[in-house]
Amino acid sequence: MTVESTAARKPRRSAGTKRTSASKTSGTSGAGPELVQLLTPEGKRVKNAEYDKYVADVTPDELRGLYRDMVLTRRFDAEATALQRQGELGLWASLLGQEAAQIGSGRALRDDDYVFPTYREHGVAWCRGVDPTNLLGMFRGVNNGGWDPNSNNFHLYTIVIGSQTLHATGYAMGVAMDGADSAVIAYFGDGASSQGDVAESFTFSAVYNAPVVFFCQNNQWAISEPTEKQTRVPLYQRAQGYGFPGVRVDGNDVLACLAVTKWALERARSGDGPTLVEAYTYRMGAHTTSDDPTKYRADEEREAWEAKDPILRLRAHLESANHADEGFFAELEAESEALGRRVREAVRAMPDPDHFAIFENVYADGHALVDEERAQFAAYQASFADAEGGK
Repeated sequence: MTVESTAARKPRRSAGTKRTSASKTSGTSGAGPELVQLLTPEGKRVKNAEYDKYVADVTPDELRGLYRDMVLTRRFDAEATALQRQGELGLWASLLGQEAAQIGSGRALRDDDYVFPTYREHGVAWCRGVDPTNLLGMFRGVNNGGWDPNSNNFHLYTIVIGSQTLHATGYAMGVAMDGADSAVIAYFGDGASSQGDVAESFTFSAVYNAPVVFFCQNNQWAISEPTEKQTRVPLYQRAQGYGFPGVRVDGNDVLACLAVTKWALERARSGDGPTLVEAYTYRMGAHTTSDDPTKYRADEEREAWEAKDPILRLRAHLESANHADEGFFAELEAESEALGRRVREAVRAMPDPDHFAIFENVYADGHALVDEERAQFAAYQASFADAEGGK
């Protein structure tokens, strides 16, 4: 499965499906002149007086590293989607199209920074050194997360929409009280931006000058709800009402995402408080594998954004600048396929969980009600054995 073929995957439209959202088919709605961009969709490097300094020291080797990160993240994501379709996972939330936002911001972080993800940040997890196979245990139903958050400063995935922004704010307040110079970053989507938890996070982080970066991946669709049904202004402008800066960055430009996130993290570490970064990107696939985007989204819109594919954009830049040759791309393709095989084998080898593990760690010192529920569940499980023995 090549990078290009993965990027060009087109969800099928069933016969007679109505095309909707004609006002958004250009793929540029709301982008505006305030969009920070360092690489055009054609891969041309453009100057930016404010943010160039944050990527001035990026070497060709590091650019190739960013490309590798995006390619391998996409390959992992494609394999996870295929595994779900084949009944190996219960559900999967794809990041297809959002690789630049995640890899750019993820590579801006220091080891001592702390990340609070939602459930689609597979690229950020990759940057934090979380084994991709560990991301799949929860979606297979064999564990409640799969990794120790403190080993990589990467919290467990959060399914409740927007609640991780409050967790991040509280953690950042603690960081400030401890006198540390690290930063915290919270990831969420445009849909989560309408949640009350996010508004409360903005309030508390501003009042307490918390060292937190709110990184909103605006992929323009909260499941089937377009962004214009949630807000009358660009999302980044909401920060003004809380008293801290917001910036909109081209979320398909990995270099711009790297630069803007570095800037925001430096503000946080320097004691200047929170920042809202809106990465303006696009979800090229479904919201999750239980969703059919062809029922609410026009093909023309998706096709327009496929022309801005973040991986193809960086590849064009690498080739035009003579930073990568065919040998590099061929070697990466082989590595990509090897990753896909490893993920598939690891998922199928995951052992079933202990049926009684759900009752552990509910209370620190135990609880009578939990003990009662455990006993009832044990009796229920034993009934199956009794039924089998009676045959």
